[in-house]
Amino acid sequence: MTGSLQVARYTLQESVRRRVFLVVLILSAGFLALFWWGAGSVFDEVRNHGFDSEDSPVRATEIAGSFLLGMAMFAILFLGTVLAVFLTLNAVRGDAERGLLQQILVRPVSRSAVIAGRFLAAFVVCGVYVSAMFLICTAMVRNAGDWAPGSEILPALSLVGAVAIIVALALLGSVFLSGTSNGIAVFMLVGGGLVGGLLGQIGRAIPSDSLTSASEWVSRILPFEALYQGGLYSLNSDLQGLERVVVNLGPFGGAVHAGPGTWIWAACYLAGLWALATWAFRRRDL
Repeated sequence: MTGSLQVARYTLQESVRRRVFLVVLILSAGFLALFWWGAGSVFDEVRNHGFDSEDSPVRATEIAGSFLLGMAMFAILFLGTVLAVFLTLNAVRGDAERGLLQQILVRPVSRSAVIAGRFLAAFVVCGVYVSAMFLICTAMVRNAGDWAPGSEILPALSLVGAVAIIVALALLGSVFLSGTSNGIAVFMLVGGGLVGGLLGQIGRAIPSDSLTSASEWVSRILPFEALYQGGLYSLNSDLQGLERVVVNLGPFGGAVHAGPGTWIWAACYLAGLWALATWAFRRRDL
């Protein structure tokens, strides 16, 4: 355990030296500023044009708030992926090629401790980041439109679970791939997962059994997508009637409930990734 904490501290220090957090901070500040302006403009339009009057067939405030936070979840997952990739970009192969990993392993630190420390550092940072960003966006929407989602905690936890799996995928990839190749592979996996979820929404709207089935398989192979969809579902859990129909038709609204089975599978998947990364690292020549 001590070795893992030492590796985690080294990872964070190296990230600060490379200005990883500075880059992510700038991107996050830009996104939050744009989101604050967008949320205020959207709700101003709703109020000024009477879209939320008693004569309106739908409650436009609920639709606007749901779409805004759904879009925020999508952007936050992307930014969390950027942070996860930066923190694990050269976790194994890159540091081994530069001779940094050999210096760590000379000390009484096992290879399993290196993997655990790398994961711990990236997961804690990314988990705190995505949950904080989501809660900030929720507060912005509540302030701008006097509207709150059906749940705030479950979407935040879903983002934390999703980013944990992305961190594990990036860490596993770092055992086999160079930094650039690993980053590209992780972004393609995340993009593929999100596209699979979008196809599932289309399949349920048409309806199309083949698209729905393909989306379900994508969610099993890449369970971070299932957790993300579950977060969207809990976000709009209190919408009823025509409002829910309208929101479900959009790319940031339609979603599938993530039950206990999804979380259990995600936990097993995460443990499998960690075990595979540890096994592969032990067999790797430095």
